[in-house]
Amino acid sequence: MIFLRIYARVILFVSSIVGLKSLIPIKEQEGEKMSNRNFREMLEEQWSRGKFVSVGLDSELAKMPQFFREHASRYDEGSTIAAFNRDIVEATKDIVCAYKPNTAFYEAYGRVGIAALYRTIADIHLIAPDVPVILDAKRADIGNTNAGYVKFAFDHLKADAITVHPYLGAEALQPFLDRTDKGVIVLCRTSNPGAGEFQDVRVVQTAEEALRWGSCMRPMAFYQLVAYRVAREWNKNGNCMLVVGATYPDELREVREIVGDMPILIPGIGAQGGDLEKTVAVGKDSRGKGMIINSSRGIIHASAGEDYAASARRETEKLNGFIGQFLAKK
Repeated sequence: MIFLRIYARVILFVSSIVGLKSLIPIKEQEGEKMSNRNFREMLEEQWSRGKFVSVGLDSELAKMPQFFREHASRYDEGSTIAAFNRDIVEATKDIVCAYKPNTAFYEAYGRVGIAALYRTIADIHLIAPDVPVILDAKRADIGNTNAGYVKFAFDHLKADAITVHPYLGAEALQPFLDRTDKGVIVLCRTSNPGAGEFQDVRVVQTAEEALRWGSCMRPMAFYQLVAYRVAREWNKNGNCMLVVGATYPDELREVREIVGDMPILIPGIGAQGGDLEKTVAVGKDSRGKGMIINSSRGIIHASAGEDYAASARRETEKLNGFIGQFLAKK
């Protein structure tokens, strides 16, 4: 509690200043060490250590222990979220393959929330310097607007990867694709119940595309076309990946067949009810790797008691242990 109060006062000072300079991460992030971060290489290193779990830092005040909520009402929400996240990172730093903060959970609190996002990513770089950060922002717009998103996500926040949607096409996403050291994770088949409204719409590839991709010219779901395009056309720099929800294992299997060994970010495990054994069986690549299996609420809010950090570690270890067991199955 003493640490929480001291930490909060530091964050309060940062978040109370309007200028963005006040939010720039601390010196340890700068220089050669930060410039050497390559998202794909960092992922491969974590996979080689048998780590496949991404912890989603979608921190909700209402689900935190009581003393955090009391602190938020006395000081501010941003400093409280940053302190909670730091404890989660400290508890899980050696057993994860990535951290994935969703920007909506920070934007909801305005400038103090953005300050908490800066602080959280800075803390991850300090506490777990070998663990990549995925900014779950689902960005995309026309090219010059995307240039601004790119600068904020990669140069200011110092994220290692970002989620984007494909609707505007590769030309518009070029500012993201050009950052060869960063991960560009494209929404393909999402985990929400209404995902099929557009993603399952039947489309037909052109004869030229079928020839280039070595596929049959036949009707396919829109999400399958996205998978083909990203894998065969967009991934010239080897930094593209896809999002496919664990709640749709049949579709995950189809996407894996289309994209080969391209990495797939797989949300929907835990609170959303995805079947882990099926997910691993159909989501792994030819090397038994290639998966970033994300759980958010099921890990960070596993307990609302004083054991919240220990519970987060226990749930992360449990999830990664099951993944290892399922990977070992023939």
